[in-house]
Amino acid sequence: EVITFSEADYEGVRLPHYDPVVVTLLVELFTMKRILIDSGSSADILYKHAFDQLRIPTDQLKPVKTPLIGFAGETIHPLGSINLSVVVGTTPCQTQVEMT
Repeated sequence: EVITFSEADYEGVRLPHYDPVVVTLLVELFTMKRILIDSGSSADILYKHAFDQLRIPTDQLKPVKTPLIGFAGETIHPLGSINLSVVVGTTPCQTQVEMT
């Protein structure tokens, strides 16, 4: 499903802009608000606080050896990776995908 924006979506936005997009998603039947979409990032990051709220046992995390460079330039070692079901959109324009 293609995501598009109309002129109404630009109301109040000063152009040109390079702001990130923030959305709400349904992740493992839990509504997550303020999901940051940064088109320059190559990683889907879920902070531990949000992971804890999903109530998924940490033993389901798969080990990850590659560190990430944080938003402030610091090195971060992920706790692991996991595949989660994510629902995007609302009926009838809705899709379910699995994300790592």
